[in-house]
Amino acid sequence: MADNKSGGFFQRLKQGLAKTRKSFVQNIEQLFTGKAISPETFDDLEEILIGADLGPAFTQELIEEMKGRAKRHELAVADTLKQLLKDSMNKILQACEVPLIIPKDQVFTIMVVGVNGTGKTTTIGKLASYYKSQGRSVLIAAADTFRAAAIEQLEIWSRRVDVPIIKQKMGADPSAVVFDAIRSAKARETNVVIIDTAGRLHTKTNLMEELKKVRRIMGRELPGAPHETLLVLDATTGQNALVQAKIFNREIGVTGLALTKLDGTSKGGIIVRIAKEFQIPIRYIGVGEHLDDLKPFISREFVDALFE
Repeated sequence: MADNKSGGFFQRLKQGLAKTRKSFVQNIEQLFTGKAISPETFDDLEEILIGADLGPAFTQELIEEMKGRAKRHELAVADTLKQLLKDSMNKILQACEVPLIIPKDQVFTIMVVGVNGTGKTTTIGKLASYYKSQGRSVLIAAADTFRAAAIEQLEIWSRRVDVPIIKQKMGADPSAVVFDAIRSAKARETNVVIIDTAGRLHTKTNLMEELKKVRRIMGRELPGAPHETLLVLDATTGQNALVQAKIFNREIGVTGLALTKLDGTSKGGIIVRIAKEFQIPIRYIGVGEHLDDLKPFISREFVDALFE
């Protein structure tokens, strides 16, 4: 996707990251502007970085680099520090900037996972709209059969973006829904199948076993499926998002991330920590409720929006 910094999304991204910028970038600017660098400065900086959920590993590396530069008198102005911080963040995030490539000549399945409340259903609706805008044929599968609200919400989204939905009644076997969806996609020659899954508390082993069963059924009906296991994380949950990434990745293997609600948090820095600790591709970021508020992740755009 072309760089859209000149478009409306970059402005919405800047607005969405305002809380993070205020609690993070502005604090750093105040820390260094017009002050001599001292050991206490680095202690204060460490507190700011950890507070922004950037994580201990990133924080330690950055501060060691800064101490080295300070000894060489290379941190005379605050702008030098900001550029070092931007470069460090870019380096980590660029490694996870891996767009999802979807072939046009096959059924491509996206299994969407995550705990309830992360914006999973909304993300599915936005993804369906995004792929359809690219000229793809899309089908949604309502395989979270444990919540009537989840099925109803997906039905609303399917009507809103005008894509078909495969569903069964509440309490049905999720694997049966997935089976029907893949069969239907094959018959219709649908390109993209987006599958919702249950999102009850991630600590419950039975949920993970259900997800593993869904994966097995998908692989049996369509070799190579699921082609993408997309974990939706709520940026406002900070450390909880990190825990969820760890558990889902360990239990079922996550191939991509969608980070939502960046507009509602002061801890958008969690994206850096997740990128550094897991190296899972960040596919999409969301900064609002509108259909076009979910976009493919572009690392430099994210960092520029945070610092501008």
